[in-house]
Amino acid sequence: MASKIVIIGAPAGQLSAVFGKLSKLHAKNSFSLAIVAGDLFADPAVALPEDEDVVSSLLAGSFSIPLPTYFTIGNHALPQKIIDRLEEGTGEVCPNLYFLGKRSTTKTCEGIWIVNLGGLIDPEVTAGLSKEKYLPFHTEGDAKSLHGANTADILLTSTWPSSVRTGSSIPSPEGLEDAPSEQCVAELCAAVKPRYHFSTSPNFFFERQPFFHLPTEDHPETRHVTRFISLASPSSTSKGKYIYAFSLDPSTPQPSELPVGCTASPFRLVTRKRLHASDHQTYSRYSNSTPQHRPSKRARQPPPTPSECFFCLSNPSLATHLITSIATETYLTTAKGPLSTPSTYPSLPFPAHILLIPLTHAPTLAAIPDAATYNEMQRYRSALHFMLVTKAGGELGAVTWEVSRADGIHIHWQFLPVSIGLISRGFVEAAFKVEAENEKYPILKTRDIGDGRGEKGDYFRVWIWRPGENDEAQPSEKENGHGSNRQGSSAGTETSLVLPLSANFRFDLQFGRRVMAKLLGLEKRVNWRDCGQEEAEEVADAEAFKKAFRQYDFSMEEN
Repeated sequence: MASKIVIIGAPAGQLSAVFGKLSKLHAKNSFSLAIVAGDLFADPAVALPEDEDVVSSLLAGSFSIPLPTYFTIGNHALPQKIIDRLEEGTGEVCPNLYFLGKRSTTKTCEGIWIVNLGGLIDPEVTAGLSKEKYLPFHTEGDAKSLHGANTADILLTSTWPSSVRTGSSIPSPEGLEDAPSEQCVAELCAAVKPRYHFSTSPNFFFERQPFFHLPTEDHPETRHVTRFISLASPSSTSKGKYIYAFSLDPSTPQPSELPVGCTASPFRLVTRKRLHASDHQTYSRYSNSTPQHRPSKRARQPPPTPSECFFCLSNPSLATHLITSIATETYLTTAKGPLSTPSTYPSLPFPAHILLIPLTHAPTLAAIPDAATYNEMQRYRSALHFMLVTKAGGELGAVTWEVSRADGIHIHWQFLPVSIGLISRGFVEAAFKVEAENEKYPILKTRDIGDGRGEKGDYFRVWIWRPGENDEAQPSEKENGHGSNRQGSSAGTETSLVLPLSANFRFDLQFGRRVMAKLLGLEKRVNWRDCGQEEAEEVADAEAFKKAFRQYDFSMEEN
């Protein structure tokens, strides 16, 4: 279903006029959401007392914002009062006004993907990710980290992409030289191939002819079409257009015929490096996730916010080079300090210690409102199983474990291959049960609990999977992974063991890793901190896994 969207050029503090105009337009058009491109607030460095009053009035709730409205960082820093409000951890400045973050990937409740990169290039930082969340600067690393989004409905950047006018017959507007452009933004646009790319320009409106991206080897028949639009500011002396409204249905396929006047991509010579990762933002879903999943305020110390969580894409310190696949609700990453090594499995030239992580920042699967996340995690797990069937020729099974605690930080699963011999002889199941008994833990019971919503408390869960004798390296119809606690099918045979945990029970979070370390003869690698690698090694392992997993990665097909 198509959603009506309105984009607003940098208000730069003129909130009363802009929100008043927005209210009138919304009353007539019933927009689904609004996005502010560029600076929402006046530059704090030159702000007048009346500008500070506007910010205070906004925070006091004096402005009526009629629909969900998102903003980012433009070319100026945010006012300190706004930063203070954001530091409370909600991501909401006032009712219906949400901060996307400086570097983010957001999926709205309408299913619209927004990829956002705020600020200007930081000339003093040549590598890595920017650490400051609210300063108007980004790095090339920030831009590259967003390539992992793979696709976008809307790309939002403070600067223009370099060479965007190449091949365009649209006359150059007066003041074009004032619009900053960056090569890393051009590469980002080429990587995610957005339907719309919005930016801002000081005193003029510019809309390029639509352009198409060259087909890829994966999708030789698909030509993604992008429309680049730069909006003026409401204060533009040239009275340039600063509001742009359109309808968008994210489920609509790319057009079979190119639009009239469509040109080839001006970035067609840009080499796309497939780097998985992003931020959304706070893709905790408040990584800037979906509006309906707003983050809860911190009731205690910590827990970390999405921007501080090591599993949230919004964390500036996230090791994006480890991310190997990003789907709609979840993503895969190779483990930091993996238990296994590239030599652990003769048939696999990489450690294969994989983390399956929801994009939503939540301590348990039950805390995530719908079952889509659990289903997609099971789909990823099924894909990993089929990869093992092909690459290991039936010699490897797999163990996946989960620690679900209401006071946890960010739920995730850990996946690790294991010899089929250890599974078939019952050694894996026995190892978990014996270790639990040695630690005087509750008894591990064989049962299937699905997404855990029916559980009354915390738990540890482990799946032990072995391939079937006649498995073929093709995803089965049962790719969501649901089933009984001990099932046999073309997808193999699986056992689900569950260990209940009371709220005050002291449980070793490394229990699963410890058991597997003993099974694999890797006791010296129990602590992940003792298994550190150079970044070059981590990159090599991640790339080797992506190459092996590529044909089973459903996210690439859907993106």
